[in-house]
Amino acid sequence: MLSPHEFATLMLLKDAPDQIDPDRADLEALLERQLITLEKLTSGQRRPLVTLNGHSVLKAAARIR
Repeated sequence: MLSPHEFATLMLLKDAPDQIDPDRADLEALLERQLITLEKLTSGQRRPLVTLNGHSVLKAAARIR
């Protein structure tokens, strides 16, 4: 189960991946659950991206409302 902070981070990543600090602690849990991946940019920086599994979790949460 995701913590509220991890879920909020996943939501933010979906809409604004460039706005999230790649060293944020919540990203580790999302990486372990394979809900995100880290894309290496040509600049050497890493950008977190939501995976298909991550999109599925967000879609399922949207249906619960």
